[in-house]
Amino acid sequence: MSTIPQRLLPRLRQLPPPATAFLKPTMSNRNLSTSPPSQACKPSSLTTSSSSAIPNTSIRIFRTLPSLRHWRRTQRDAHRTIGLVPTMGALHSGHLSLIRQAASETSAVVVSIYVNPAQFGVHEDLASYPQTWDSDCALLRDLDRELAEDGGNLGTVAAVFAPTDRTMYPSGFPGQEVDAKGSFVSITPAGEKLEGVQRPTFFRGVATVCMKLFNIVTPEKVYFGQKDVQQTVVIRKMVKDFCMDTEVRVGATVREKDGLAMSSRNVYLGTRRRARATVLSSALKIAEARWKSGVRTRAEILGPAEEYVRDIQESEAAKPANQRVKFEIGYLSLADPETLEEVEVVEEGRGAVLSGAFKMLPVEEAGEGEDRGLSGGPAVRLIDNIILEPVVEEA
Repeated sequence: MSTIPQRLLPRLRQLPPPATAFLKPTMSNRNLSTSPPSQACKPSSLTTSSSSAIPNTSIRIFRTLPSLRHWRRTQRDAHRTIGLVPTMGALHSGHLSLIRQAASETSAVVVSIYVNPAQFGVHEDLASYPQTWDSDCALLRDLDRELAEDGGNLGTVAAVFAPTDRTMYPSGFPGQEVDAKGSFVSITPAGEKLEGVQRPTFFRGVATVCMKLFNIVTPEKVYFGQKDVQQTVVIRKMVKDFCMDTEVRVGATVREKDGLAMSSRNVYLGTRRRARATVLSSALKIAEARWKSGVRTRAEILGPAEEYVRDIQESEAAKPANQRVKFEIGYLSLADPETLEEVEVVEEGRGAVLSGAFKMLPVEEAGEGEDRGLSGGPAVRLIDNIILEPVVEEA
């Protein structure tokens, strides 16, 4: 009897479990430094609360290490490759683009949703960071249906890993201070430049939580967005230097129609600051145009962009308080694509990274009924970058 070729068989999807309420991650006390060590990293029997599913889907939700590791073993036994997309929730189109990329390259996509306290400085916006669990689950549900209907993908959204602080920091969270004591991963000097100058604990927190997630999920591939270009440099160096068996994949920055890079923090901007927030992406585009015109020195590439930003600041300063937008320049950088060292002349065969960070300051005087943004419109740090691709000489 002849058999049907495997390539002609329909893709079978696991039937969804009975609909249940979304299992929301509990926001445990962030000050865990005095808490007793958790048993989270020790093997234990699975409990009924250790995993659930997004209603009307086959997407599993895992909260504990034993439940996730048990599921991971079943995937390995079935020879299914895993792609991990680390997030802090507040999902947007940029995240969904990475998940689509992961689904096209791996059998099962795991999306982690965890607001990592170690990525926030002592005076940063941890408490007000957007918590959008229900809408995140809805986005993942709709995306999974889209991927299934497409039929051209290797995998699907298979699981969400939403751990608690006690799971991720079983000995207690060591703190956000620069001199905090605990188990950290520090990638230097890459993590000390650009963002690391003004946020000295940020990349220590990023590298530490990513090391934990990679060890827990053991993915074949991990996915990050180019918008956080310094993060991709740090993670790639960590994977290389610690001989980790995973491949770092970087997806293109996803932008709004006016060029603003998508970010979970954009919800803080409000109407007035949102309209002016394109100043950073516009400045980078001006510098990129100079590179494409053939100039190669730092002054020639960044000079016009810096002048444009100064003109915008002067224009805003001349407006009345109930109309103007004030922002501070963190940096405009022209750096080596691998080391992030600032360069004076860009080598054509190597290219460079154009990047910047601006802080949009709170509105001084809001108009009646004006949308100031989520949480009253606190200061918002915008980051963005453009890769200046190497110029290949024609033979």
